Amino acid sequence: METDTALIIDIVFWVIAVCTIVSAIAVVVLKDVFRSALFLVVTFFGIAGMFLLLRAEFLAMVQILLYVGAISVLILFAVVLTRDVEQGSPFNSYLVPVLFVSGLILAGVIFVITNTDWNVSSADMTREQMTAIFSETSVLGNIAGLLITKYVLAFEAVSVVLLGAVIGALALVRRR
Repeated sequence: METDTALIIDIVFWVIAVCTIVSAIAVVVLKDVFRSALFLVVTFFGIAGMFLLLRAEFLAMVQILLYVGAISVLILFAVVLTRDVEQGSPFNSYLVPVLFVSGLILAGVIFVITNTDWNVSSADMTREQMTAIFSETSVLGNIAGLLITKYVLAFEAVSVVLLGAVIGALALVRRR
């Protein structure tokens, strides 16, 4: 019974992973900006699904509310209000430097992944300590405390930036 559940979770993981990777590649490859933005929404949903598989329900809901609900709608709103969306972005001369920098970042990520010791042992912790660390109330309480105390200014700055983007989009529409 336990192996059947593990098999189902593995299958769900691979389905979500493949869908997320394919949609992320489609975001970059497609020339139609509107369809690219729609695939970005699918990518955000896939990341939220990964958070759910990791039992990080809070992060999954934040991912859905902020990225799928707010950022994606804002991007789609901007795309709809932009002229000549069908033409896509023109070719520019930054392709080679961007490919070089992306290759360096990819090489660094692969280096870190291959040289990291992934064998984490919990033998030094008691069951009560592990329960206290991974219990929902302590994690959510810590996150809520940080959001209210330490990171309040960051969230206020993000809200001002989003408000500025909406006002800018409305200014663009008004000029038409």
